Amino acid sequence: MPAPTLAVWKFASCDGCQLTLLDCEDELLAFAGQVRIAHFLEASSEVLPGPYDVSLVEGSITTEADRRRIHEVRAQSKVLVTIGACATSGGIQALRNFADVTEFTSVVYANPQYVDTLETSTPIAAHVPVDHELHGCPIDRGQLLGTITALLAGRKPDLPDTSVCTECKRRGLTCLLVAEGTPCLGPVTRAGCGALCPGVHRGCFGCFGPMAKPNTPVLIPLLRSRGMSEDAVDRVFSTFTLAETRREKR
Repeated sequence: MPAPTLAVWKFASCDGCQLTLLDCEDELLAFAGQVRIAHFLEASSEVLPGPYDVSLVEGSITTEADRRRIHEVRAQSKVLVTIGACATSGGIQALRNFADVTEFTSVVYANPQYVDTLETSTPIAAHVPVDHELHGCPIDRGQLLGTITALLAGRKPDLPDTSVCTECKRRGLTCLLVAEGTPCLGPVTRAGCGALCPGVHRGCFGCFGPMAKPNTPVLIPLLRSRGMSEDAVDRVFSTFTLAETRREKR
């Protein structure tokens, strides 16, 4: 029986989530014997035709060409997994969704008339059905490997939908927000990073995006009581998962 095929696709992004897969190093040796990488331009120039058993998609949709291409990728993929904040929520480039793109391009480019771009930066799920989403900026390598392993075994990946606070509890970490007054987005941020920032005594800044049903109306006054101004609160909610976070913030 032929090995299942894996394809990795890039849209508007920094490549960091693809590099997370390459950074798995030792794990890739065992992984390479179980699956055939059919399309992964970050790692190899070899391109095999579809269909593909699993496609990992990094990046958001920001051009008309990419809007057409994602439909082609979906048609060739039995399972499609979006990886990272750009693919799952539009990324930091979704700042354009709340401003004037014409003004942005006129400031950045000498000849903006040659720039072919959409007015918005949108997640993959806004255009095609997505089977699973891996959040983060970048994604967590353990979660990535666990997801691929589960899909190869024919089972559903175990992806958390609780908050970072649950991971702090499991690690036995003291709550920085309550005990020390350190601003932290852990109570409303999706778990999956292993409480990386609180683990090094730094407040969570929300790179995994909002958890399911975040209680932001309670957290925002608490952040203000810890010395954050209205502008500071708005900025901390306007980073990697801007479009998704602003929707939940309301």
